[in-house]
Amino acid sequence: MKNFPFPAEELKNWFLFEGRELPWRKSKDPYAVWISEIMLQQTQVAVVKEYYSRWMARFPTVASLAEAPFEEVIKLWEGLGYYSRVRNLYEAARFFLEKHNGKLPSSREELAHVKGLGPYTIGAILSFAFHQKAAAVDGNTVRVLTRYFGIAEDVQKSGTLKKIRQIAEEILPDQEPWLVVEGLIELGATVCKRDPVCQICPLQKNCSAYSQGLQRVLPKKGKKMEITPLAREVFVIVCADEVLLKKGKSGQIMADLYEFPYVENSNKSFPFPFEAEKIKNLESVEHSFTRYRVKLHPMMWKTSEKAKIPEHEWISWREIEKYPFSSGHRKILQIVKRDFV
Repeated sequence: MKNFPFPAEELKNWFLFEGRELPWRKSKDPYAVWISEIMLQQTQVAVVKEYYSRWMARFPTVASLAEAPFEEVIKLWEGLGYYSRVRNLYEAARFFLEKHNGKLPSSREELAHVKGLGPYTIGAILSFAFHQKAAAVDGNTVRVLTRYFGIAEDVQKSGTLKKIRQIAEEILPDQEPWLVVEGLIELGATVCKRDPVCQICPLQKNCSAYSQGLQRVLPKKGKKMEITPLAREVFVIVCADEVLLKKGKSGQIMADLYEFPYVENSNKSFPFPFEAEKIKNLESVEHSFTRYRVKLHPMMWKTSEKAKIPEHEWISWREIEKYPFSSGHRKILQIVKRDFV
């Protein structure tokens, strides 16, 4: 690893001149910083922009979030995925309201006890909201620092990440350290990408990876997570002006989200003990979650028997937009509404 002093001032100046105008950068409110950082986990900036603006309009404070019905909260999150994030947000907001009068604490120790706040998010809150000398190491920062300092160890190992976090803390200047933290993230997102644009990088001069031609080798990662394909038969069952839905149980991947009944593709028989007539097959849709890529094969069914089915409920078409759906079943809902409702 190279021992060149890190050009913090050059990076700060680059960020101030080249940094993107993003809605969450307009506020240093700790709550706004927290919301944006949670949304940005596993999600592209272009997607988050719209969600962030809608969220802040509806839930501008910790109290407004904590006091809202959870079904409304998760509905506003619908489509962002990784729903454990919104569950943790809601739980943490209620904690902040009860224990901290609706404010986010400014100490690492207090934030570390809040569910859903890991090292990166805590660092981001301390840095961007409270302007403390604290690093926030995300994938963008890892990419920049491994390349600049020539770190060749597997970045998926905890020891390597610990080393990178230490470096990220050590290179922060006493003056305006938050600009360096934001600069590292911005550089990794816009210049030092997976396919880097080295010719416009402000750190190029002393970059170890650039000098050795290793930009596309670093950072090194271990095995990729294997994707498991799934196929499911989905039953859109209509009775008069209502449709049958099932809500995901607590602890499941799709907890609190609504879906049409489905069975795995190996079982294509009608899954309920009442009479129904198949209307037609609908176009297939795909969606992904965690390590699964799912192909959904929806079918439209009609019944005159509004049977009571355990763990299912009949929902009126007039009310259905109030309910949060998983992304794949939301696509099916749009097809049904387009063609039948």
